Amino acid sequence: MRAHRFNRSSTIDRISFDDDANILCVSFRQTGKYLYYDVPAAIFEAFCRAPSAGAFFNEHIKDHFRCRRDPERRRFGPNA
Repeated sequence: MRAHRFNRSSTIDRISFDDDANILCVSFRQTGKYLYYDVPAAIFEAFCRAPSAGAFFNEHIKDHFRCRRDPERRRFGPNA
């Protein structure tokens, strides 16, 4: 598992990548973790180098890969 943290992004906190399963996990600051399936390793590597995490996500990840909310995510609060 490889991981990268985005200290300057207002939207994305960190990403991690499972090389064996080709699953990208994106941790959003406000909405939690989402898993993206069948993502090539090259996409993860480019994501780590992107000058804007949010712009890269919108252009290369969002609506391009099957996704679902992380089932391991713990939910808290009145709307959990």
